[in-house]
Parts: sequence; C-alpha cells; structure tokens
Amino acid sequence: MKNPFEGKEIWFLTGSQGLYGEETLIQVADQSKEIAALIDGASDVPVKVVWKPVLKDSDSIKELILEANANVNCIGLITWMHTFSPAKMWIRGLDALRTPLLHLHTQANVELPWDSIDMDFMNLNQAAHGDREYAYIQTRLNVPRKTVVGHASNPDVTAQIGTWARAAAGWNAAQNMKLARFGDNMRYVAVTEGDKTEAEISLGVSVNTWSVNELNDAVNAVSDEAVDALVAEYEDLYEVVPELRRGGERHESLRYGAAIELGLRSFLEAGDFTAFTTNFEDLGDLRQLPGLAVQRLMADGYGFGAEGDWKTAVLIRVAKVMGYGLPGGASLMEDYTYDLTPGNELILGAHMLEVCPSLTTTKPTLEIHPLGIGGKEDPVRLVFTADVGPAVVVAMSDMRERFRLVVNKVNNVEPTAALPNLPVARAVWKPEPSFAVSAEAWLMSGAAHHTCMSSQVGLEAWTDFARMAQTELLVIDENTNIRQYADEIRWNQSYYRLAQGF
Repeated sequence: MKNPFEGKEIWFLTGSQGLYGEETLIQVADQSKEIAALIDGASDVPVKVVWKPVLKDSDSIKELILEANANVNCIGLITWMHTFSPAKMWIRGLDALRTPLLHLHTQANVELPWDSIDMDFMNLNQAAHGDREYAYIQTRLNVPRKTVVGHASNPDVTAQIGTWARAAAGWNAAQNMKLARFGDNMRYVAVTEGDKTEAEISLGVSVNTWSVNELNDAVNAVSDEAVDALVAEYEDLYEVVPELRRGGERHESLRYGAAIELGLRSFLEAGDFTAFTTNFEDLGDLRQLPGLAVQRLMADGYGFGAEGDWKTAVLIRVAKVMGYGLPGGASLMEDYTYDLTPGNELILGAHMLEVCPSLTTTKPTLEIHPLGIGGKEDPVRLVFTADVGPAVVVAMSDMRERFRLVVNKVNNVEPTAALPNLPVARAVWKPEPSFAVSAEAWLMSGAAHHTCMSSQVGLEAWTDFARMAQTELLVIDENTNIRQYADEIRWNQSYYRLAQGF
C-alpha cells in the first residue's frame, strides 16, 4: 500500500491580534513555531505539520482557511490562540471552513515562572482565556472539531493529535475515493443497499458499477509469465497445500486464482479505484469467486465489500488509511455464528472467503475447497485465525437522512478448540461490555451484518472520523447501558431529522 500520508500536510494556525505590538507578535511567532515543531517531531503524528504565520485579523484568517480548503495536500488544521484573538475575527473564516479542524488548548510553557512572572508575561501567554473566546465562536457556529488539552511535549497530547491526523487522512481518502462495483448487491438484501448519490455528497465517495465481464476480459488478458511469477510469490509467502503446488492435481486452480488477482489489480489501477465490491450472484464468465485475490488486495490497502456492499468497502479503505504503519490490520468481517456457553459467549466471525490476512502475524495456509454457493469452480483462499488482542468492528447503515456508524469494542481470542473442518479465514471475539448487551444494542441500532474489523485503530479514530463526516456515531463499549443506549437512539433520530431542515 502506498503511504497515504506522503505529501500530506496539517497546517498549524496561531491566533493573536495587533494590539500587543510588534515585539510581542515576534515572540508569539517564535513560540508557536516551537509548538508546531514539537508536534511535527512527535513519532505518533504521521503527517507533516506546517507552521503558518500568526493570524491577526479577519481578512487574513479567511484567506488562509480558503487556501487550506483549496490545497489538495492540506488535510487538516490545528488552531491555537496564543494570546487573546477576538473571536469575531474568526467568524468569516470558520464559516467557510471545509477542512478538518483540531483546537489545541495549550501554552508555550509547561510550568509557570512563579518567581519572575509579571504583566508582560501575562499579556504574552493568554491562551487560558484566549482559547475560551475562540471555542465560544466555534460552538456558536457549530463547527465540528476535536479539542485536545495539554502541552505539546506531553506524549498523551501528541498521541491524540496523531489519532486525529490519521482520521483526517481517512477522511481525505474518502473524499477522493473511487469505488468500482462488479454487479449489484445481493438480491433482496436490505442493509447492503444505500444512497450512492448521498454517499458522494456527504462522504465524497464516487460509487459506480462496471460489468463483471469487463473484469473477466482483464483476467483473460493476463500473461502466463505474470501468472508464473505470482504463483512463485504465493509459494514463498504461504503454506500452499500440495494439491495446489506445481505438479499438484489442482495447480491450475491456483493459476486461475492468480490470474484473477492480476486482472483485478490491473483494472483497479487503470481506473484509479481504491475500493471495490463483488457479488457471488453475478460472476459472469469468471470461473471462481474471487477469494485469494480479494484477500491480497485488501492486504495491499484496497477497501472491499462482499455481495455488493459498497458501504463496508468504504469503511475498510478508510480503516486501511487511518491504520497505515501501525501493527494489526483491517478486514471485511461478518458475525457468522455464536458459542453461547453461559459466561463465556463468543462470536465466530468469517465470510465465504474474503477475510484480510493483515489480521494475522502467522503464515496463512493457501487451500482450495468447494463453495456451496455461486455455482462456480472451487475457489482458492487463505486460511488463518486472527491474532488475539483488542479490536473494533464498525458498520455503516443508511438511515434515510444520514449514514449511521456503529462501533463495538471487542477482544479477539483464541478459539476454544481447533477448527479442522472450517476452511476459511476467521476471527473469534468477545464483545464489550458483554455478549448479550452488545448484541441487543447492535440489533437496536439497525447496524449491518457486514463490518470492518480493525485491530490497528480504535474508537478514538472512528469518533474523530465521524465528527469530520458530521454523521451519526453509536458506540458499544464497556460503558454501554441498554436503557441509556435506547434513549440515545431516539434522541439522535430527532436531532438528525430536525437538522435536515425543510
């Protein structure tokens, strides 16, 4: 996956005013450069932070914000009121803002110089009330933003900024995403439907359909030499079962799986697509349901949705971008079946074939088995179990007047027994706060049965992303109470319908 942070910038904006004189403004600039440098140098902030000259009046503020909106490399703004920056100066700029915003409530010094502090120091270091003035106008204008409090040298502060920066990169990826659907969604299924026009309006995602036989043409155009090279790569990376190896009785099935990957990859690259869907009900002349190909393309950063589920494909691409460079992975997932042992309830998640190997650090097995759906040849696929550890499952549902995101914090665990007859990639998890509360809350939410599982980025990143998208977010975690959760759903229903206006 190409580094999604390369070439991207977050601009650091400092507010002041002309009242304090040139000498003070020089100090403001020097100190704000130091704060910006601390953030830019933090290891958990993955995007370059660029300092901008101190802002002292309404015209310069609006001009810089419009410049940020138009700059393809600028994916976010960090703002800090070093002194007192009268907030009416920010109205026109904030009203025009279309770039993710973080309000950093900080100051230049960590400790106060108690023995030497005087009024000159007080006039220079006024963020304690300057930021309150600024926050008022943000709130009055209903500006979506993240607020981070503390000194920029504090690792907790830079960690929060870094998470927000990742969410900003995810939002930028959504705004520029082209998604190819091969066929429509699975017949008669409700939750995989959705308003694709609204997706482009509110999320920026362009969702369109291509004939699966166009994909088949790309597969047929793949050369034998390219297939040879990719099969050799498979044999190096995975535990390939003997029947699929060279000389094995089913080696041709692996070669065709490789041709699907190469053809699909070339189609996506030619169209500048970063996400796609397939549908087992519409495979055209393809001989196999793409399994291995989809798994490997997800591992390379593509978003994917099975059965035409483009909304889940969007989430997976966003998760891939937000989590780039972090341990763990992100994948299509589906709550498939339960172990209802009292006190140790577990969810077994999988899909027909398409779970991303980024969820494991073990060496997957490359196998071939029948698939009792779709009416095609037996497909090849990677088989593994997701690593243990914390993760989230995230779903997107179309609720008519908005998209609803639902996030459940989970913990992946080892299966309680071997799974010798389940030849698919899978994850086993315990949801928070408990199986019963989690499942009831999920069902009350109308959340989808396809999800994005991420073990790279958690609740904070998805909260930041939802705020940037100005879309609904429901959270199921250790604090979830069903009665309060039901109230939140009702309140949200009222809010979002009223917020649409007439």
